[in-house]
Amino acid sequence: MGKTSIQWTDYSWNPVTGCTPVSEGCRNCYARRIAHRLSQNPAVPHRERYEGFRVSCWPERLEEPLRWRKPRTVFVCSMGDIFHSNVPTDFIDNVLEIIAACPQHTFLMLTKRPENIEDKLYGGKGARVLGGGDYLPNLGLGVTVENQDAVKRILHLLKIPAAMRFVSVEPMLEPVKLGLAKGLPGLDWVICGGETGPDARPMHPDWVRSLRDQCQSAGVPFFFKSWGEWACRPWSSDNGRKRELCLGMDGTSVYAQVGHMMGFRKPGEALMVRVGKKAAGRLLDGQIWDQRPEVSP
Repeated sequence: MGKTSIQWTDYSWNPVTGCTPVSEGCRNCYARRIAHRLSQNPAVPHRERYEGFRVSCWPERLEEPLRWRKPRTVFVCSMGDIFHSNVPTDFIDNVLEIIAACPQHTFLMLTKRPENIEDKLYGGKGARVLGGGDYLPNLGLGVTVENQDAVKRILHLLKIPAAMRFVSVEPMLEPVKLGLAKGLPGLDWVICGGETGPDARPMHPDWVRSLRDQCQSAGVPFFFKSWGEWACRPWSSDNGRKRELCLGMDGTSVYAQVGHMMGFRKPGEALMVRVGKKAAGRLLDGQIWDQRPEVSP
């Protein structure tokens, strides 16, 4: 566990690592990429190299948060999915024991398997089984949503008692309507971000604007993490003759010479240029969106 570059949290804690793909959003998984790199590094402890990205529990890491006195926000299992079917319920009970023993910290769990949460938190037998509608006041539960089909994960999340429920729309692969305008109850925070890595897919700026506007209309805090590897550029023949990516609102894309496309581009099509995560930045319409929910452990 340690300081992390993830903008919406302070530290990461990985008592569980590893995962298996469940959707299109997993294609370019950053955690799998990091695990593969570590497995090739002889300086990394043998077991960590051996396990790679297989679902693994690390009892020796359980007590790490107990050593921290200063309050901080902690992302639980940034390198895996704690609600994976292969994670024993008893081990999750141990993780919850530590969270309960550290009321000064705010812990966040993020999953693509919300259908497992109820059984993992309420169906097991352990010292920290949460029953009768109880929940830990310093634990937020969230789901990842990458496209419209994945929005159904939110419905599973909303069935679970929690101090805070959130959604991470990352990587955003198409327009997403969360249903916030219809008064979707119990959703406290929305995070959004583009994909990173060598095979990253671009994110249309109008997808992000729509999500931001949904949150603003519903009074839900909106946090824009980053554009990923791609940035939107104005349509102009001054861009030269390089082949750039023309991204449609439906997610379809085509490479073409910009100068030749000026009079033939489709409505809503955006010109995307791969510039790298740092250059793409976090600005959305000239503003940094760092809104967060109020969580008081």
